[in-house]
Amino acid sequence: MFRAVVFAYSEVGVRCLAALIEHQVHVPLVVTHEDSPTENAWFGSVTRLAAEHGIEVAKPADPNSDECIRRVADLAPDYIFSFYYRALLKDALLACARWGAVNMHGSLLPKYRGRACVNWAILNGETETGATLHYMVEKPDAGPIIAQEPVPIGIDDTALIVSEAIAAAAARLLARTLPALAAGPPPARPMNLSKGSYFGGRTPEDGRIDVAAPAAQIHALIRAVAPPFPGAFIDLFSERLIFAGSHWSGEKSAHPLLAPCLYVEDARLYLDCSDGVRLQISALIRDAEPLDAQAFRRLYGDTALTLSTRVSKRILQL
Repeated sequence: MFRAVVFAYSEVGVRCLAALIEHQVHVPLVVTHEDSPTENAWFGSVTRLAAEHGIEVAKPADPNSDECIRRVADLAPDYIFSFYYRALLKDALLACARWGAVNMHGSLLPKYRGRACVNWAILNGETETGATLHYMVEKPDAGPIIAQEPVPIGIDDTALIVSEAIAAAAARLLARTLPALAAGPPPARPMNLSKGSYFGGRTPEDGRIDVAAPAAQIHALIRAVAPPFPGAFIDLFSERLIFAGSHWSGEKSAHPLLAPCLYVEDARLYLDCSDGVRLQISALIRDAEPLDAQAFRRLYGDTALTLSTRVSKRILQL
C-alpha cells in the first residue's frame, strides 16, 4: 500500500483516518488541531486515534510554514490527504506529494464549496448532500473530482444527523477508492465551478430566528444549527430561548390570528408561524436548561405566547 501524510480533524477526519489504518496505508504523520475550549465537540479525536496506533501527531500553528513543509517533504508521501482539516494547504505543501493531494469534502461538489457545508445545505432546504473526494489545488474545494457518494437529508434531520451520515459515507467512499489510489493517481473529472456556489462560515448570531418568516424557513434554521451547534434562538423578556429541535407535520396553525406564537397543546409544545403552518417544538433551552412542554407551561402558564420583534405577551387563555 502507499504512504500518506494526513491532515485531519472532526468526525470525517477520525473515520477516514481509521479507514486508512484498517486498509494498511502507511501513515507516518498526522497533522491536526488543538481542540478549542469554546467549541462543543460532538466528534471523535483524531489525536487519540493516531496515538492508539503509534502515529506521530503534529499540531502546527501554521501548516504552511517552512518547517512543516520540510517535515512533510522529508517523509516523501505518495499522497497528502485532508479530511476536514480547517486550514487551507498551499501549493508548496501540496507539491510534497508524489501522486497528489486529495481532500474529502462534505457536499456534492461543486455545490456548497467552503465552510459549514452541512449547515448551509439544510438551511437552504436541500434534500440531498454527500461526500466528495477530489484533488486539491490552492483554491479551496475547486480541484478535479475523483469520486462522490450522496447522502439524503430527511425533513426533520438536524446538522448533527447529517454530519454523522456524511462521515460514514466519507469513510465508505475512501475505502472503495483505495485500490485506485494505490495504483497511482486515479482519473478525475474537472469541477465545473459555475454549477455551484461558495459559502462562508457561520456565527452564533446567524441563528437568530426571524419570527415573521414562514414555517419551512424557521424549521430549516432550527435543524441547521440545533445543538451541539449554537442553536436557533429568540430573545424573549430579556432572556434567550434556544430551539433544540422541531418536527414538520404540515399542520395548520391553531391560532393563525395570533401567529407567531408559542403554546402547549396536548402536552406538546408548538410554534404557530406567520404563514398559517405550525411546527412542533421538541424542546427549548433556557439558561442552559432544557424546557419541554411541561416546564414551559409551569413557567409561562396556560397561555399562548405571542412573539414580536418589539414585545412578547401572553394574550390568549387556552
